[in-house]
Amino acid sequence: MQKTRFDGIYYIEKGKNKLLCTENLTPEKRFFEEDLIRDKGNEYRVWDPRRSKLAAGIKKGLSQIGLKPGFFVLYLGASHGYTPSFVSDIVGKEGFVFALDFAPRVVRDLVFLCEKRKNIAPILADANQPEKYMHQITEVDFIYQDIAQKNQSQIFLRNCELFLKKDAFAILCVKARSVDVTKKPSVIYQQVRRELEKVITIVDYKILDPFEKDHCIFVCKKK
Repeated sequence: MQKTRFDGIYYIEKGKNKLLCTENLTPEKRFFEEDLIRDKGNEYRVWDPRRSKLAAGIKKGLSQIGLKPGFFVLYLGASHGYTPSFVSDIVGKEGFVFALDFAPRVVRDLVFLCEKRKNIAPILADANQPEKYMHQITEVDFIYQDIAQKNQSQIFLRNCELFLKKDAFAILCVKARSVDVTKKPSVIYQQVRRELEKVITIVDYKILDPFEKDHCIFVCKKK
């Protein structure tokens, strides 16, 4: 097991591949049929970049992500909890993840995950309406958004304005086809970049092909 440039994220060499891993916060428990690897008395979970846009961005060479142990995180678009569970590993017992989604079915799955992982709280809410959940969360050190809605960038910027600490980092995953299916993804990415740059500093950017088709990821820092 070797450290990456990112706190709490490791890789292990398996043949010609380098597998991303995080140290398992709940040893001997797996939630998504992920592989568990023991090394020097510790247990690690293998993080699949084809199931996680954050892992895909790391594999594509992001220079930084701005996420550290002990951080409080607002995760918008948590779905069934795959990537949030790895964020939970990274922030550790001293950190916390507010995992928000608007679909009751997936939040039900999140509840089962949170029963075992005490540093995640499920929130059933629409990220378009932060005023309806602002009483449920605190100011955070990091925001991560993965939402397939037309106004992805506006949702991201609004939540950063309300909840993100100054000089803190946030990541936006952009699904081009959800913004406008008639335009080329490259055009959508440039459009989103212009919207973000009016308000927030873009630190890094990667297109996520071949892990995620027609997706890109922006790493941002609040001014």
